Amino acid sequence: MHQTEAQRRKKILLGLSITLNLGLLAFFKYANFFVENVNALISTTGGTEIQWTKIALPIGISFYTFQTLTYSVDVYRKVHKPLERVWDYMLYIMMFPQLIAGPIVRFNSIADQIEDREESYNDRLLGFYRFCIGLGKKVLIANVLGEAVASVIGSNPEAVLAIDWNLINTPIAWWCILAYTFQIYFDFSGYSDMAIGIGRMLGFTFPENFDNPYTSRSITEFWRRWHITLGAFMREYLYIPLGGSRVDSKARIYFNLWFVFLMSGLWHGASWNFVLWGAFHGIFLIVERVFLLSLFKKMGKIGNVISLFYCFFVVMMGWVLFFIEDIRAIGRFYRKLFGFDFSVVESPYSTEFFVILFIAIAFAFSTLLRPIKRVHDLVFLGEYNTWQTLVMYVVAISLFVLSVSSIAASSFNPFIYYRF
Repeated sequence: MHQTEAQRRKKILLGLSITLNLGLLAFFKYANFFVENVNALISTTGGTEIQWTKIALPIGISFYTFQTLTYSVDVYRKVHKPLERVWDYMLYIMMFPQLIAGPIVRFNSIADQIEDREESYNDRLLGFYRFCIGLGKKVLIANVLGEAVASVIGSNPEAVLAIDWNLINTPIAWWCILAYTFQIYFDFSGYSDMAIGIGRMLGFTFPENFDNPYTSRSITEFWRRWHITLGAFMREYLYIPLGGSRVDSKARIYFNLWFVFLMSGLWHGASWNFVLWGAFHGIFLIVERVFLLSLFKKMGKIGNVISLFYCFFVVMMGWVLFFIEDIRAIGRFYRKLFGFDFSVVESPYSTEFFVILFIAIAFAFSTLLRPIKRVHDLVFLGEYNTWQTLVMYVVAISLFVLSVSSIAASSFNPFIYYRF
């Protein structure tokens, strides 16, 4: 594909590559979903259901597919020449620090590092610091919040079917969705920090994946700060090929936006709740473009405050669609949230939960203050002088010891995005 100048032949080769990669993803990730829905339709007509052996989902196949797709497309577009050695290609598509849950690394952004990179003691030290920060986010914050969430709705999608809804009133439901909102942030961003840190220790520079998303003032801004590499992938490899914003009508722009988020939702999982989650965000993106962003702008400083609460509230409501897969259970949870049910039930939350939740909220919103934003940028993006290095060394070692101690005293607690 790289060597030929015949456009027709290049397109055929690209089409074959994309078909092969998406075909593997469709088979392993969506075949069960497809058969279940076909059987549901057949059962309504009284027909005989299709006999099917469920396929196990390979860990990280979604991210693996992204890696292979960007390789083919970037070579087709001549953004970067293909790798010359097979083991370099294998290194690219099986790069273990970020293979399971990102950040999504596009071929053109890392190809030069695969072929020729430099490793330094400074990179290894800074990488270790970043890894410890991510480990602390996951173990000391996300896991504690996750235990509280699991005590209400269970620890896996099947557990929600066995919930005793009489034990959940409105306050418990709100604390639960608030806890999940921060659990998924510290869980996923913690993984990204660990991946970026390990990559740096090995001499790679992976792209940033989060930028304080809960400080966003619109869903549009939120998707520029949350899972940044997925947004960049969808924009470059789906939204722009669809025509992006360079189409004839606003209706087509809105459809492109909504379709991209629909696909983004489906990419997260083979279940209707993920499709609804993607459509939910897509609708708010369109509403913002139509009038909401202009309205906030006209409101001035008050609009800035209202938009902050609006965005956080919409994102939090969207997480209900994300973490409960059963559609009927989603409806019951929303009814618990807004049903004003204040019946007396035993609270599943401990004092430790409320302390960690307060810390999580403080960290998530602290960058709204400029002095703390400067410290944040120094910790995550800056280079340290001698005394800053010593401070970070103490912080990193402390986080590492506390995290390992916590892991030793707890059970298996995987990352949320492992199953995608």
